[in-house]
This record gives sequence, C-alpha cells and structure tokens, in this order.
Amino acid sequence: MSAVQLEGGFAHLSHDAAHAFRAALQTMARPGRIETLALARPPAPCSPAAGALILALCDTTTPIHLAPSHEDAGLRAWIAFHTGAPLVAPEDAMFALGTWGALCPVDRFAIGTSAYPDRAATLIVEMDALEAKGTVLHGPGIKGRAALSLPEVAAFQDNRRRFPLGFDCYFTSGDRLAGLPRSTHVEG
Repeated sequence: MSAVQLEGGFAHLSHDAAHAFRAALQTMARPGRIETLALARPPAPCSPAAGALILALCDTTTPIHLAPSHEDAGLRAWIAFHTGAPLVAPEDAMFALGTWGALCPVDRFAIGTSAYPDRAATLIVEMDALEAKGTVLHGPGIKGRAALSLPEVAAFQDNRRRFPLGFDCYFTSGDRLAGLPRSTHVEG
C-alpha cells in the first residue's frame, strides 16, 4: 500500500464523519443548497467533497460502482482501505461515483421496488462547477423555488415521474456539495 492510499481520510474521525453526514443530510433535505465539504483528501480524480461523502456514507455493506471517469487503482485502494466498501457493477451498486457522462445511461442503476423504494442507488456526480443557478427546482424542502447547475434536465424529470421510485443524486465540485432527491421537480 502506498501513502496515498493510507492517507487522506478524516483527520478527526468522529467529528469529521458527523460533519460530513450532516452536510449530506442538509443538502438532500434542501435541494439546491450548496455546502462546503473539504474534510477528505482522496486520490484524483475524486474530489474532496465526493471523498468525504464516501467516507461518511459507505462501509462494508454499501457496494460502490466507479464509473470509467473514476476507475483508478489508487482510488479503488483508497476506498477499500478507508471504507471496505465492495466495488461492483452498476446494477448492483448502492452508490455510484463518476462524471455525469460516465455514469450514463442512468437506467442501469437500481431505482428501488414498490415494496422497498429505499433500495435505490445514490449517484455521486462529479462536476466541473457547481452553482446555485441554472435549472429551476421546486418541491419538498424548497421554499418557493431554488436553482442548481445540473448536467441535464430530461433525466431528472424522467426520474421524478417514477417517484417514489428513482435514484437520488449528490453533485460535487472540488469542496462543494449539493443534493437532488428523486422527489424534486426539475424545470428546464
């Protein structure tokens, strides 16, 4: 194991994990809200925000899929060392990490079942930039309307039509994090 694989985790495990988990909850509960999350230093191409999410949300029981944009031996080893999460094919993933283009087509990921809608995948989408402008959002957790720079609109509109089924998304860019649950209405 190299130092890169061993380093870059939470410096203060319980405090940092709690902070990252709270940021994950806040952004998913308030779509369009952007939080700063710079508690992890994962190997490239993974951003600090995506790395912190993985450390806070994944363990040996949460299979992760790495899209081709993030398929990297160093990142694989870092995830294995810090979380023990198994790396799997898209259809078996509870979490998936990559750029939007590399994660597509998104219909490969679990959307839950009528009996168990919670068995859907959560996509961690790495973006070049993440801003509170662009696509208009409304629905649960949003007072009035919000905006978020999404990579496209149609896939999220299709995903909303399946509600209560569908995938959930986190968007990351550097140390920035935003969430988009399947319950959010997205307007183009």
